[in-house]
Amino acid sequence: MSKKALLIIPPERFNEDELFKPKAALEEAGIDVTIASTKTGEITGDFEGKATAEVVFTDVNPSDFDVISVIGGSGTNDYLWGNEELLSLIKKAYDQKILVSGICAGSVTVAKTGLLADRDATCYPVDVQIDQLKANNVKYVGGHVVAAEDIITGDGPDGAEEFGKSLVKALN
Repeated sequence: MSKKALLIIPPERFNEDELFKPKAALEEAGIDVTIASTKTGEITGDFEGKATAEVVFTDVNPSDFDVISVIGGSGTNDYLWGNEELLSLIKKAYDQKILVSGICAGSVTVAKTGLLADRDATCYPVDVQIDQLKANNVKYVGGHVVAAEDIITGDGPDGAEEFGKSLVKALN
């Protein structure tokens, strides 16, 4: 049975590199990828790239996936950081021993669950995101990827390829 990944993007303004590079790495490794958001259908990224959200993340069962990843982009701050249903889904996945991950602003979303408290994580190196990590008792660490067995965080577009590889490695 093949592994499955759920990549969660905001309903507008996701970061194309942060979605497409990890998605490609996962698919090349034979992992089935599902894109989810707060709505289904075509979603436009920060740079006018297009992705199709196949499901609304509130309609998924986290146990159907081996990894759940929150993707960044300018829309993530606006739509996902404070989304209580998403935070609940991430915590439920974590409790079920499903790999949880986030890249860029998606790392902040994971931090807001409390799961990264007193741990190292990375995010895009801008004050608004670093301050959010610190506000959630997370130690900001520079670098493209901070990988633990249960949670992986990535810094952003420059580290998107490495982030994808780290997800594949963790699932194999």
